[in-house]
Amino acid sequence: MSSDDSVRPVPSRSIETRSTLDPDQAEAVLALLADAARADGQQPVSEQGRLQLRGGAREGVSHLLLSIDGELVGYAQLEDTDPVEPPAAELVVHPAHRGHGHGRALGSALLAASGKRLRVWAHGGHSAARHLAQVLGLTLFRELRQMRRSLTDLQLPDPVLPEGVGVRTFVPGKDDAAWLAVNAAAFAHHPEQGALTQRDLDDRKAEPWFDPAGFFLAERRGELVGFHWTKVHAEEGLGEIYVLGVRPGEQGGGLGKALTVIGLRHLAGQQLPAAMLYVDADNKAAVSVYERMGFTTYETDLMYRTET
Repeated sequence: MSSDDSVRPVPSRSIETRSTLDPDQAEAVLALLADAARADGQQPVSEQGRLQLRGGAREGVSHLLLSIDGELVGYAQLEDTDPVEPPAAELVVHPAHRGHGHGRALGSALLAASGKRLRVWAHGGHSAARHLAQVLGLTLFRELRQMRRSLTDLQLPDPVLPEGVGVRTFVPGKDDAAWLAVNAAAFAHHPEQGALTQRDLDDRKAEPWFDPAGFFLAERRGELVGFHWTKVHAEEGLGEIYVLGVRPGEQGGGLGKALTVIGLRHLAGQQLPAAMLYVDADNKAAVSVYERMGFTTYETDLMYRTET
């Protein structure tokens, strides 16, 4: 053994679990996420996960920081807020530090923290993520499709609203409670969207992209019956059908389609070249509607889970 070998330091890996991040830690995680996004072509952590990095402790949310000799090289977030489903997680390893077992270390820490009841997102479904899921003993549970279509050739029939329904835009502060109630009812079956709180709404209203002019509310006799919240990704030049919901009992009358057209026309009016949306692959009816409107699958996010 050479003298150089005898003094080469052995990297020391540590994983710290925190209920909240201080500003420096949050910025370090955001920088790691940005590096990973540039390398992978997509965000490794969802919008909700990124919003939960700041603003103090949040009930049921934990942050796992993986460091090598004090340098942050991996991050995971665990959210245990669903009363029925296992805790959900997202994790990422810095591109320069992959292939050294750090992802497996984070995954094992998540399994331990969740009592081996775990759901994990793999955004984009890359082969390395699929392999890690297999190593951790997780099975494919859910497929979330990102669909896109061009807006430069938008030719859709005029929206036809159900009788007695009018559309206006969202008024921050005034419409918060009514929107949260209808959102919860419309997405009662959807663990992430249906559970949004006032704090979650406030987080989004504070984001630079928030624009009430693109947040459409459908009303009948002053009562909210549906909505289409659009979003603009300025850097990507991309519009999004961010959330579209119809109150139970109002479905099947064409309101959802009319709201979709209204939102798409608004996005096209912003001179955006394309629009996107997310939909569960097993929601065949919704996928079919969007395909008829010219959307095609762009990429797929996969969720894996422990056996139940």
